[in-house]
Amino acid sequence: MSSSILLTQAVPPGASADAAYDGFVTWAAGRGLTLYPAQDEAVIELVSGANVILSTPTGTGKSLVAIAAHAASLAGGGRSYYTAPIKALVSEKFFALVEIFGAENVGMVTGDSSVNPDAPIVCCTAEILANIALRQGADATVDQVVMDEFHFYGDPDRGWAWQVPLLLLPRAQFLLMSATLGDVTDIADDLARRTGRAVAQVTGVERPVPLHFSYERRPVHEVLTMLVDEQEVPVYIVHFAQAAALERAQALASVTLTTRAERDEIAAAIGGFRFTTGFGATLSRLVRAGIGVHHAGMLPRYRRLVETLAQRGLLKVICGTDTLGVGINVPIRTVVITALSKYDGTKMRQLTAREFHQVAGRAGRAGYDPYGNVVVMAPEWEIDNAVALAKAGDDPAKRKKIVRKKAPTGVVNWGEGSYERLIAAAPEPLMPQLKLSAAMLINVIGRGGDVLGNVRSLVFDNHEPRARRYELARRAIAIFRTLVDAGIVTTGEGIHLTVDLQPNFALNQPLSPFALAAISLLTPEDDVAGSGVGTGHYALDVVSIIESTLDDPRAILSQQEYKARGEAVAAMKRDGIEYDERMALLEEVTWPKPLADLLAQSFEVFASSQPWVRDFELSPKSVVRDMFERAMSFAEFVSFYQLQRSEGLVLRYLSDAYRAIRQTVPAEARTDDLLDIIEWLGELVRQVDSSLVDEWSALIDPSAHLPEDDAAVVPPAPPSILTNRRAFTVLVRNELFRRVQLAALQDDDALVALDPDIDWPDVLDRYYDEHDEILTGGPARSPRMIAIDEADAAAERGVWRVEQTIDDPAGDHDWRIRAEVDLQASVDEGAAIVRVTEVVRL
Repeated sequence: MSSSILLTQAVPPGASADAAYDGFVTWAAGRGLTLYPAQDEAVIELVSGANVILSTPTGTGKSLVAIAAHAASLAGGGRSYYTAPIKALVSEKFFALVEIFGAENVGMVTGDSSVNPDAPIVCCTAEILANIALRQGADATVDQVVMDEFHFYGDPDRGWAWQVPLLLLPRAQFLLMSATLGDVTDIADDLARRTGRAVAQVTGVERPVPLHFSYERRPVHEVLTMLVDEQEVPVYIVHFAQAAALERAQALASVTLTTRAERDEIAAAIGGFRFTTGFGATLSRLVRAGIGVHHAGMLPRYRRLVETLAQRGLLKVICGTDTLGVGINVPIRTVVITALSKYDGTKMRQLTAREFHQVAGRAGRAGYDPYGNVVVMAPEWEIDNAVALAKAGDDPAKRKKIVRKKAPTGVVNWGEGSYERLIAAAPEPLMPQLKLSAAMLINVIGRGGDVLGNVRSLVFDNHEPRARRYELARRAIAIFRTLVDAGIVTTGEGIHLTVDLQPNFALNQPLSPFALAAISLLTPEDDVAGSGVGTGHYALDVVSIIESTLDDPRAILSQQEYKARGEAVAAMKRDGIEYDERMALLEEVTWPKPLADLLAQSFEVFASSQPWVRDFELSPKSVVRDMFERAMSFAEFVSFYQLQRSEGLVLRYLSDAYRAIRQTVPAEARTDDLLDIIEWLGELVRQVDSSLVDEWSALIDPSAHLPEDDAAVVPPAPPSILTNRRAFTVLVRNELFRRVQLAALQDDDALVALDPDIDWPDVLDRYYDEHDEILTGGPARSPRMIAIDEADAAAERGVWRVEQTIDDPAGDHDWRIRAEVDLQASVDEGAAIVRVTEVVRL
């Protein structure tokens, strides 16, 4: 049977349990896959109608069992849901299932994307399914649930979303999967009681690839050299901070890990890949030496390049973070764990058994490696002592002189005892983490029926300990009173909502209704005089409203605050403010928060009638707006705020903002200026890493965007920057306006760096002999202040000629910046390449 056949052909609609099993096994064999005993057992239980808890080691093919579950549900005319903790994993699974089942049979809902949501197989985040369960209860058209990474059930913040479907979907068949579940007897017993189905626990399975553990007191570079020499590669070095991963990779660059021929093979595979950012230059140097870097702060295309080179066996070492525990696609022979302690966001502590096994389990590639290696490094002070003892040899006098180092005071220590304990320890039992919010309660009330009974069941018939259930009851009563006081719930004849819930209530951007209400307060014409609501720049104010509803990108905001405080200190010193007063004033300086007061007031008004929005935090900030107002490119923004280690976070935020603006702002609220910003933002994201925007576009027709060449190493280049003329025009305008801003600041050095052929100091002297300042407000950056001549666009040189008018206080408008836009260079660089030719006074 061909490996390209859709699984729906092998397991057709109406297939019996036996036929579904046989069809699936045949289909898998056509792909060169033979089921392990644990997989076989799980598939037999699933097609027989049982719930399955699949807790088997990494590398035992849990994903294949999930595919069998979807096939059995589809054959029986059912509707199945695949859930995962992160949107990236949901998206990855969506495309994989489209390739297996066909685009018409697979949909996706992640909170900011909804594609084919009525399909018989739906990929979604756990929170989406939990809200469906709350809203529809036992009547939900959910026949089967596949929960991936089920250990998130014990996550303090998100565990509720893994528990709620188990409580409220009694008709569904469940497949719960994770490599590190621990004892799940209580969960299994409760699931059997609620669903009336048997629960098969497929656990305790031996790894098909055994693990060899070792504890090392030698320096890391010696250990890695040994592993490379003995061909125990690829090696993944686990760190618990992104900065540490990059520092390790850079330190290893001085060690020769590859041969000349291997480096040539890497260079040939990379080919013309575009390393466009500051970190890109570093990564280019590292991967050419056989060293990869992998963490969540990287651009997606850089991570994908590292993964693909690793899959091709071209990288010897990958330095990354412990995020490799959540479904990343990097083949690993050896895992080196640099520490057995980590900062968990609150404090430093030793790793749990679950965290240790989640990371260690990535070692060893099924079907390729005869075994996997897990190497745990001793603490630095223990390594230093071992090195000193080795140097001393057997000489008692030298050994006696050694001053042995100890763990620094306050440091969380570990040693060989900790290492041995973690190897032997089973993952800790999962602790339930049910929460109750106004949005959850509104969904339950909106379901209708016996509301009081439904709420009572949710609060008291769950997995929580007795004391915790009474806490939930008190919380439910408090929320209920708030809803009644707000007039959202009436208790006249039964308990009812007084408002109609939108179909996707609490599923997609939960603060979108507030954003729409806030945008309606603005006047769609710029009001630079400041007499109206907002800052006077309508398009940018709309951006600020949308940004306030997005999750905080903490790394960006902290750097913005650091920069703002540095500038504030310098200004206060110039003004002669004393140290103590400076420190007091500095506490009030934070990252930019446009419209903070307006948003706070509007939020309170909105929450008085829609109190559920208080479950979600409104957070004024300026990332997109800041970048646009400063007329910066992505690379310039990253460099300005020193965010090289967080490029991926910056891009992900910009991508989320682009989607949110496009999805939330109605057509009637979109002015030409706002449309310019939307196009500029989309093109900026696409040129930096086209995968984020293109992936979103591919969701509309996934069958047309399936990968054609699995062997391709280099991701495809983004489309020509000239394709989107509107966005390119904004980029050109921004380049010119950046000169205006720098001239307004009289920053000669920055201007000369941009335009070394222009005598900017002389230009500024002559301008300021006539005028006191250069204006940079809304009118100054208006499209009316720039003229673009495309007459030579088709000529051999391929240029636009542009002229930027400087906005002076007298309104003379007789100073102009003239420049050429090199179109071919712009295409090559993925940015507007502007060269100033002269600055003249008419």
